[in-house]
Amino acid sequence: MSFTELNSEIDHAARALLARGIRKGDVVGLWVTNRIEFTIALYAILRIGAIAAPMNTRYREHDVAYALKLAECKLLFVVERSGPVGYVEILKAVLPRFDGKRFERVDAFPHLTDIVVMSDNSDWGSLSWDRFLADAERVSPAALEKAVADVRIDDIALIVFTSGTTGNPKGVMHDHTLLRSICERHDHWPLKEGSVVLNFLPMFHLFGMSEMVFGCMHTGARQVVMDAWDAEEAIQLIESERVTGLFGFETHYADILRVQAQSKADLSSLRFGGLPAGMENSNAVAKQVQAELCPTVSGWGMSEAGCYVCVSTLNDTEEQRCTTSGRPLSGLGLKIVEPGSGKEQPPGVEGEILWHGYTTMRGYFRDPEATAATIRDGWLCTGDRGFLRPDGFLQFLGRYKEMLKVGGENVSPAALETELLALVPAIEQVAVVGVPHPRLAEVPCAYIVLKPGTTCTIEDVKTRCKGKIASFKIPHYLVTVDALPMTASGKVQRVLLRDRAKQDLGVDV
Repeated sequence: MSFTELNSEIDHAARALLARGIRKGDVVGLWVTNRIEFTIALYAILRIGAIAAPMNTRYREHDVAYALKLAECKLLFVVERSGPVGYVEILKAVLPRFDGKRFERVDAFPHLTDIVVMSDNSDWGSLSWDRFLADAERVSPAALEKAVADVRIDDIALIVFTSGTTGNPKGVMHDHTLLRSICERHDHWPLKEGSVVLNFLPMFHLFGMSEMVFGCMHTGARQVVMDAWDAEEAIQLIESERVTGLFGFETHYADILRVQAQSKADLSSLRFGGLPAGMENSNAVAKQVQAELCPTVSGWGMSEAGCYVCVSTLNDTEEQRCTTSGRPLSGLGLKIVEPGSGKEQPPGVEGEILWHGYTTMRGYFRDPEATAATIRDGWLCTGDRGFLRPDGFLQFLGRYKEMLKVGGENVSPAALETELLALVPAIEQVAVVGVPHPRLAEVPCAYIVLKPGTTCTIEDVKTRCKGKIASFKIPHYLVTVDALPMTASGKVQRVLLRDRAKQDLGVDV
């Protein structure tokens, strides 16, 4: 599809949204895997001033129900199926008056009025993507122009779902100014019209959305889209499509290197990659990628601060690109402060990373208390550890918060603990900690106290969680204990559990 054709399709979908009653400020959910309809729907939502709320396609019943309620979605785009996962079937279990063909509003989701099913099978009646697009004929191009003219740069454009250490996911709000940082960093990189970029990152994720869905539109690069990650397919596409650029986490690059060692494919077309490096578990992979694939740039960001707001460029040294998280873009800034006192730290001294600038979120949706606790005097308190080097580059060290990072996905221990208590009847108490994993960086380990007279295995937990919560949240390890280590104030001593995991599981934490 050409850019001209894509622009026409976006206008068509924007008129269809207006026909379905979507107006400026309405929230539209996107529970859709990587496909062209995601891009069309996303841009159509933004074009009329509505708010896009992309949802993790690894969400299951509990997750998607919470997200729909939290964001107050008025319309939901959902993909019928991707591989073995039937999203419509999951949604039927969440919405009692949705049978896959018809939808009636329910009290539990008072804002949701419409569902559109994206499918390779057109037999979805009034809920189908084709029927949705047909409704565009009821809205004139002039009416669309009027709606577009009413959109302002400081209007809320996105609600990005994240998880906090308090347990429940939050909706991070960004306005249209987020595009400025995306365009500026891409102007520092060699991708341009004629470049070919392999898109395997999930489009719902801020990383994939920023660098692919938005970034490639700015540069004019052609996207080769993968529905799901598969290293062998990725290598085949790099060779056959003569891919010149790609973005991914260290796990993706490690997979490519592993498969390429056997396949010996021609990957000589690669010229550029984005790889958020800087921590010890990614440095070795980053260095190997420079030698065997292509030069890469690093970066740092988070949902609340914007993606890749600290970056490196190909003009920086290999050491800076492989072992740091880059420098802030123009107009953006950070400082390192001592936790507790807030005293600013000099270069080389670690502390909490505080962020400031136009990419900072507008706040958490419908959560002013959490917003006030996170943004103080204009500075975003990230909960991340790091220090500034004398050369101005950020060295990211990890998180003060207890959030787990499973293959690039955030997992809240508190939220997972609540879900395990609800899903596994045998569990009396539970505490989740992260343990190292050679491919995913870290994975959940659940320490449990059983109810009297019950038993529970890791297979029991996996069986009860499958299809209910996102797969990346399901614990990899289960350890039964008589009691959880607690502080005098009644809080679980997670540090002790992480240390104990070294002995219990035989892993180096």
